[in-house]
Amino acid sequence: MKTLELDLGERSYPIYIGSGLLARPELLTSYIHGARVAIVTNETVAPLYLGRVRAHLARYNPVEAILPDGEQYKTLEVLNRIFDALLQNRCDRQTTIVALGGGVIGDMAGFAAATYQRGVPFIQVPTTLLSQVDSSVGGKTGVNHPLGKNMIGAFYQPRAVVIDTDTLNTLPDRELSAGLAEVIKYGLIRDPGFFAWLEAHMDRLLARDPAALAEAIERSCRNKAEVVAADECEAGVRVILNLGHTFGHAIETGMGYGAWLHGEAVAAGMVMAADLSRRLGWLTEHDVARIRALIERARLPVQAPPMLTAAQFKSLMSVDKKVQAGKIRLVLLEALGKAVITAEVPPAVLDETLAAARAAA
Repeated sequence: MKTLELDLGERSYPIYIGSGLLARPELLTSYIHGARVAIVTNETVAPLYLGRVRAHLARYNPVEAILPDGEQYKTLEVLNRIFDALLQNRCDRQTTIVALGGGVIGDMAGFAAATYQRGVPFIQVPTTLLSQVDSSVGGKTGVNHPLGKNMIGAFYQPRAVVIDTDTLNTLPDRELSAGLAEVIKYGLIRDPGFFAWLEAHMDRLLARDPAALAEAIERSCRNKAEVVAADECEAGVRVILNLGHTFGHAIETGMGYGAWLHGEAVAAGMVMAADLSRRLGWLTEHDVARIRALIERARLPVQAPPMLTAAQFKSLMSVDKKVQAGKIRLVLLEALGKAVITAEVPPAVLDETLAAARAAA
């Protein structure tokens, strides 16, 4: 097991990474200080791992909230099922919520923890690659709205993150690839050495080599922890973690939540961001080719869906948390491994990227 620390002063917490961690109940119980626990999971993960976690926490008389599986269920309506379970079982402010599942479960359970009785503790137990390398770390919680992804939520940090890499053995191939999109992102925005490592080891990652996956998860979490420690509430540098996300969120919203996995949309969005960066004179054709090639090797899309027009893209991108004073702020690349945040992209150049994406699709 390896342990990283996300340094947020009094709210710092550990990120445990290793094989067989679900067999170590102390990694959970060390962060439970009340008499009750509520486990939030979904219909896919529950048959696989809920029984094991429930047994470890039996002395806390665990409450269970089992939600439907999928991005389309990341809504306020479904969120109420968590509150129903907490209230029906008379859970108090000392109840600890355990988020057992992927990014949707982590976001929703975290948002429930942030708002139930104005805040109760929670622990992240991510079971997908995407949630292990990204959404479980950093305290972003929330739900989607029909007009925009993740537009309703809160910054609320967990007490601990427990990443059992063995859970990836039951992850579908498509979900594994979706997680690799966020892994690639860290190499692009701030860690060029990691990007080169991914180019050398992508085949091992797709083959689920345990050592390669553990290395990728640790380096991704380390990168994210350093960024979040510097800017917890996304007032500055943390925005770079959104490379490809403005385009990607537009794809997810425009296509209907769940049609494209989050990582798939981010992958296509990163290619669009790379294309735009090239048109601004920052990346070379060779740089863009390397990015596209690595994303393709990860079995991810490199083209946006053809049914979204440039006008639809811009309309959807305007409903984004990074918009300030009516201007869309984009995360682009000055070089491989160096991200930049800008609201000064000439509209004509953005139109060129959107037109090129549509033509390619």
